[in-house]
Parts: sequence; structure tokens; C-alpha cells
Amino acid sequence: MKMEKKSVSEWVKSGDPWVWLNAGAVSISVIMVIGLLLLIAVRGLGHFWPADVVQSTYALPGEKAYTITAERVESVEVTSAQLREAGINLPDEGNKLLQRTLLKMGNRDVYGADFGWVIDQYISDSQTPEMLFTAERHEWGNLYGYIRSVKENGQVVSETQDITPTASALATWEEFEERIERTTEIHDEIKDIEKTDIGKINHALERIRLEQRRYELNGKLTAAVEADLAAERAIYDEQYKGLQQQLADLYQQINRDTFTVQVMDGTVHEMQVSKMVHAFRPNAMGVVEKMGFYFVKVWDFLTGDPREANTEGGVFPAIFGTVMMVLLMTVLVTPFGVVAAVYLREYAKQGFVTRIIRIAVNNLAGVPSIVYGVFGLGFFIYFLGSGIDQAFFPEALPSPTFGTGGLMWASITLALLTVPVVIVATEEGLSRIPRNVREGSLALGATKAETLWRVVLPMASPAIMTGVILAVARAAGEVAPLMLVGVVKLAPTLPLDGNYPFIHLDQKFMHLGFHIYDVGFQSPNVEAARPLVYATALLLVMVIALLNFSAVTIRNHLREKYKSLEM
Repeated sequence: MKMEKKSVSEWVKSGDPWVWLNAGAVSISVIMVIGLLLLIAVRGLGHFWPADVVQSTYALPGEKAYTITAERVESVEVTSAQLREAGINLPDEGNKLLQRTLLKMGNRDVYGADFGWVIDQYISDSQTPEMLFTAERHEWGNLYGYIRSVKENGQVVSETQDITPTASALATWEEFEERIERTTEIHDEIKDIEKTDIGKINHALERIRLEQRRYELNGKLTAAVEADLAAERAIYDEQYKGLQQQLADLYQQINRDTFTVQVMDGTVHEMQVSKMVHAFRPNAMGVVEKMGFYFVKVWDFLTGDPREANTEGGVFPAIFGTVMMVLLMTVLVTPFGVVAAVYLREYAKQGFVTRIIRIAVNNLAGVPSIVYGVFGLGFFIYFLGSGIDQAFFPEALPSPTFGTGGLMWASITLALLTVPVVIVATEEGLSRIPRNVREGSLALGATKAETLWRVVLPMASPAIMTGVILAVARAAGEVAPLMLVGVVKLAPTLPLDGNYPFIHLDQKFMHLGFHIYDVGFQSPNVEAARPLVYATALLLVMVIALLNFSAVTIRNHLREKYKSLEM
């Protein structure tokens, strides 16, 4: 026993248990991270798969049977006692387990809700008819049903009463698909005119209005100046009238086509084809067809605009806003962080004051992000922004230009939040550069500034990039401060467009992190929003990983480039 106790004691003193403990902790952490990413990926990416639509008969005990047409979402086990407590009329057969399934029934404009729970035990006669179709709409969510007819200006072009893939049913379906494709092209034309052409005219008219107001404030609004402005305004008004006529013609064309659909309760409804985004028959699609349609939906998610209170459509404005804000933040934080670190390490006298500054920098790295948001709101927006408006944009008042949240203030706030990280990382890099390298440069006749610029900073650049990577990783996922300094639920236009000055730093923007918060906690349709929360979360992780990967690639290149100097 004494020998065994001694061997265990020696084993502990050798440090092997701590090595294994650390290895186990790291392994568990990696497994948890991978598991979390897999969960997000499965829940998020699975949302875009064109699932089969099942038609079933459902009848609770003592109630009338009715037809259900829906997609299966998830199943859970509950006890019959719980269901009876919830008000469901079930026979008292003890407290047995029952399978309960959440169905996406769509047709929210018809039934009021597009999700519902059913008990699997009371479902019968389940089938997947090939002519049963799913249609994604611009509003009211998914539509499920059978195509009955296609009309043009109220006249029937094609019709069918079949629910099997007969010649007439397939012909009507092909006609329906062609009309959707036509209206989609017209939608794109309308969007281009409204956002691009009319957007330019509105921007020009606003510029003329502000210019006239500026002349008024300066007392220089003469009759000649007013006439010139009126003439310029008249040109844009004439262009606007022409575009309005084009839009009227396009809207008349897009509203030409309608169709009738039979939904699960047997009623037939007439709807406009222009309200449809996609229509497909998942039960008639093979695996290859579903994969092709799957990638189309993923692409729409990445490149489209949100709709239906952000629970449908794409997230491109949020992707664009996130990347643009992070890039601006990086451009701002890197020089200031590097300059501060260079001063503290290379120029400042190492004494009490310098130690206090370093302690303050380290403490700033631990300040909650919402505090930076409050500071940005109070100092940048209410103080600096309103001052800028008074000095440079008085003609726009009382409407604020920079005296409200926007892209610039959000980027500066996050730069302030992440600058301690860059300072600490840069100082660590500067401290690792051998003293003899500096002395050798000075001995060759270089000044201290030349030594710093041509020798020290290039050798410290990998450490600087490490600080930038950490800053990007933290800033890209921040939400709390952005809610106060510029992010919004829905931005009608991007902060980058073809109107001068092209980059609109005063404009509000969308952000993936805030989009997750809004969809997950502010959505009126929780069940519809849940898969988008997972998909957007996965996308945010991928965006951050891509930004970090780019920075890591640059850092590794710099490390290889200056490795010989370190030796």
C-alpha cells in the first residue's frame, strides 16, 4: 500500500494528471462547439429542403373528420393527461404516451394560422398526391393546394378538376409556372425602377430642396437662383412622371393573371399570380430535382430582401451591413490601436502613469458592450452628431443627418469597443522583437522613426493582425450597442449605392446579429421564424469565420515574410 501511494504521488507531481485534464477539457469544448454548429446547420439548412406535402384525414374522438394538407415539422411525445388538461377531448384510457406532430398547414390568409398540432394516433389515410403544390408568397406565407385554373384578364386560359397528373392537370400546372416566371421578371423591372431610377430622382430632388434651403439661410435666394432651381426640378419632375407611367403599365401587366386553387377544406379561392414567389410540386420531385431547388432557395436566402416581418425571404441587406460595418470598424481601429501601442511601448516613459494607462486599457476590454452603446448614443450622436448637423447641415434641420444613429457612429462605437484588444496584441508583438534588431538599425544610421517604420512594425505585423482578428471576431457578433447607434429591423436601401457620395455613412443599416434577435424574439409567427434563426446564426458564424480566415491568411503571409528578420 505504501508503494502504491508513493507511485500515485509521484504521478501527480509529474504533472501528467493536469496534462490529461487539460486535454480532456479542450476535447470536450471542441466536441461541444462542433455539436452546436451541427445543430445550427441541421436546423437552419434543413429549412430550405422542399419537404413532401402530406394529405391526411384527421378525426378526434367524437368529432367530425376533416382533411389536412401540410408539411411535417417535428414530433414530440406527450401524455394523454396533458392533452386533456389542454382541453383536447380524449377518452380516459389512462396516462399513456401519445405522439404529437407539429404541421405546417400554410394558407394563413384562409385559416388564420399556418401551424397546428395533431395527434398521430388519429391520423389516417395519409398520402402524397403528385399534383399537390406548395407556393411561396410575397405575403401570408406558404400556400398549399391543387391548381384548378389559370386566368388572363378574367378569362380562363387553362383549367382542370383532376388531382392526379393527367394531361389537363399538367397543362394547367405548366401554364401556372409560366405565368409565375413572367410576373417575376416584371417584379424585377418594377424593383429596378423604384429603387434605382426613382431613387436617383428622389435623391436629386432632395439635393435641390436642401440647396434652396441653404440659399434661404444665407440670404442669397434671388429670383434668378430660384428660377434655375425650379427649372432643374421641372426636369426631374418630368422624368418622374415618365417613370410613374412605366410603373403603371407594369403594374397593369403584372396584375393581369390570376389563378384558382382548391385548399384542404375543399373551398376554391382566386388569387393573383403576382403574389407568388415560387411554386413547386415536392411530391413529384426526385432527389436531384429537390437538390437543385434546394440550392435555388439557399441562393435566394443569401441574395434576397426580407419579407413577412423578416420571417421569409433573404438576408442580403443584413449580410451587407454586417460586412461593411466590420470593414469600416477595422479601418478605424487598426491605426489608432497601433499608434497607441507604439507610443506606450516605444516612446512613453515607463513609469507610474504608463502603468495606470495600461491598467485602464485592460479594464476597458472588460466593460460591457451596452455601456459603449450608451456612450456612443450620448457622445457621438447627441453631442458630435448634432454639432455636425448645426455646422454643416443646417438646411436639413430639424431632420437630423448625423444627429441620429447610422453606419458611421456604429463603426466608431465598435472601434472604441475593440481598440483595447488591438493595443494589447500590438504591445505584445512589439515586446517580442529583440532589442539588438533596433540597435542594429540605429547603428546603420537609421533614425528611430525609420527603425520603427521599416523594421519594428513590419516584424510586429503578425501580432497586429492577431489583434485585428480578435477585434473582428468580437465586433461582428455584437448586438447590444448597435441597437442604440444605428441598426434597424428593416432598411429600405443599402448604405452603398450609385448616388453621390455613394457611401452613406449617415444611413441606418441591417445587421445579422440584430436580425437574429428580431426574428427570434420579436416575430409574431414564432414557428415560422425558428428555422430562420438557426439559418441566420449559421450564416453569421460563417461570415465571421470568413473575415477571420482572410485576416489569418494575411497574418501567416506576414509571419513567413519577416521570419528571417526574427532569426
